[in-house]
Amino acid sequence: MSMQESSEGDRITGTRAMPSQRTNPDIVLDVGDERLDLLARTIREGDPLADAVTQELDTLGSDGGKILDAGLRNGLATLPTVPPAIEALLRAVETIPAWIDPDILQRRSEAYLSIEPLWQSSIALGLGSLLHTYSDPAIARLLVGTGRLTTMAPRRLRETGLWSTQALLPGGLARGAAGYVATVQVRLLHARVRATNLKRGWDVEKWGVPINQVDTARTWFDFTLVPYRALADLGFDFTEADLHALHALWQYLAYLLGPDPAFYRDVHDHAQAEAMLDVIETTNGPPDDNSHTLVAALIDATVANLMAALKTPPALTVDMAHALARFIHGDVLADALGVHRPEISHLIPLVVHDNQSTRRLQRIVPGAWEQQLEENLAQNRAQVAAPSPPTPFQTYFGAPTRG
Repeated sequence: MSMQESSEGDRITGTRAMPSQRTNPDIVLDVGDERLDLLARTIREGDPLADAVTQELDTLGSDGGKILDAGLRNGLATLPTVPPAIEALLRAVETIPAWIDPDILQRRSEAYLSIEPLWQSSIALGLGSLLHTYSDPAIARLLVGTGRLTTMAPRRLRETGLWSTQALLPGGLARGAAGYVATVQVRLLHARVRATNLKRGWDVEKWGVPINQVDTARTWFDFTLVPYRALADLGFDFTEADLHALHALWQYLAYLLGPDPAFYRDVHDHAQAEAMLDVIETTNGPPDDNSHTLVAALIDATVANLMAALKTPPALTVDMAHALARFIHGDVLADALGVHRPEISHLIPLVVHDNQSTRRLQRIVPGAWEQQLEENLAQNRAQVAAPSPPTPFQTYFGAPTRG
């Protein structure tokens, strides 16, 4: 997406870009480009720290899972005895890198909290982030193989939203806090899925290691760049300062998730994120049947969420979801993923204009911006506090590797 400064200052707004300007699969890299070397190496690498913990848990069983859980919640120093792989992981995640400003972990993210939860979770996260993730056939093949995201799409969308909300609430990434624990649990779930698929005969030569470092980095961009680019396109502007703070917070999230720092350490704004994601996209093949299956299930789940929130008729809501998905990702990718071209697509600019007008009023009416932040913060906290069954990342990371 091309970016522009508005006349109101350093505010970032979205402008519609041709699909070729977004994550271009035909980008040409110089053979000596160090980023190309990074891709070639890390597409065959998993996560040594988390993978070692997975192997250790297979030996220790439930006792190892209890030690790990206690260490995540209470800290390594509180454990009387610690198995070596668990100790190495805990020591790593408890160390805040020198390049992270600890204050960023306590401050609220205005870029995140300025967006109403419905737009944030169903539109930006669902139709933006997850749809883009599913366009990668290697990731789609892995996810369809779990049997979860196709049959339980509403639950998976909700669980992904829960994790990101826990992580982005003020203080959520402090040691032992809910977002910190959930993020490391997600990392360990990835390791468990990786080990299971390798045992099942995953074709590493064709697909790379399952949930390899390139996949993890790509998914990171699907939470940092893709949703906020979509929101900007849809009329929600952001300041440069807010986006820099957002990227700084997500750099720490990347550190906890474990990809090679070369993917994210020099990414401080959308332009740098665009450049790196364009490179990562060169590893993708075209969307396949697995991608289509996941996208169809995701749109169905999004439609259900929108109907519940907006009380709109089913047929209109389906058209709305497809129109928004096509607007966010462009015609080329939308066609490749089987996203429909409904007649109401021409009404999306009216939605953008309405969002722009509302956003402008929130910024100029005294107290309106702060009130919106507080209301969204309260809604997000209520979502996290609401009773819900344990998520796979809370329970599955300690399960034995299945062949």
